[in-house]
Amino acid sequence: MSFRVDPPRSFKDLFHGEHALGRTVAGMFVCSGDASVAEICAGSGMDYLLIDAEHGPMNLQSVLDQLRAIAGYPAVPVVRVPFNDPVLIKQFLDLGAQSLIVPMVNNADDAAAAVSAIRYAPAGVRGVGSALARSARWNRVPDYLTRAEDFLTLLVQVESAEAVENAAAIAAVDGIDGVFIGPSDLSATMGLIGQQSHPDVVAGVKQTIAEVKAAGKIVGVNAFVESQAQDYLVAGADFVNVGADVALLARGTEALAARFIGEADGDGPASY
Repeated sequence: MSFRVDPPRSFKDLFHGEHALGRTVAGMFVCSGDASVAEICAGSGMDYLLIDAEHGPMNLQSVLDQLRAIAGYPAVPVVRVPFNDPVLIKQFLDLGAQSLIVPMVNNADDAAAAVSAIRYAPAGVRGVGSALARSARWNRVPDYLTRAEDFLTLLVQVESAEAVENAAAIAAVDGIDGVFIGPSDLSATMGLIGQQSHPDVVAGVKQTIAEVKAAGKIVGVNAFVESQAQDYLVAGADFVNVGADVALLARGTEALAARFIGEADGDGPASY
């Protein structure tokens, strides 16, 4: 007897439908590439975990291991792919990643290319391999080929001055579920590298939030500083990425060392 099943919910289900949370959605980066770390974070109570295959030390196998580790928890896994490439996107989809962030999307053409990569022909260019892949649970998902897009969430990343200027056009592309804003790269393209809280960067983020919301799409932003995150939520952001596994580990171990080694050296706790 075969087991017929639909995949678990994707990121957009946190905002739409009967299982929508109806509140601010918060999540964090998982950058270490380690499945045990991903599982620990999955049990934290975060709404989603953003597996970062763009900047993290990851390959297809390590992403697959993390997807499996997270699967037993309520947190929704989201995968940021390395770049806007149809072959890579196909591979991550076939792994069973149902929610993707595509980085460095600067205009409507870039956004349309990302949409094409998640759609089967004739609407797109995704290769057909459902019988071979975890995405369709090896053909255990009924009618997967005609329903695949129902299970997927596609977010594109606005993270350049050019992209901010094109935010409305990007959000208007059919098949884009939402936009994730990256203030770090945005600040760099504005000549303000490392200054994510600069008024010009903040203005660009808020302009993008407003234009994506006007298009009726989901919009979120990366903001590790709590006051900045709250400001963007007031501005209308639907979700906020508030931390990263590696950053939490770095700051936590530094604080622990400062508390004990600093005291032993007679310097007292260091300030971070």
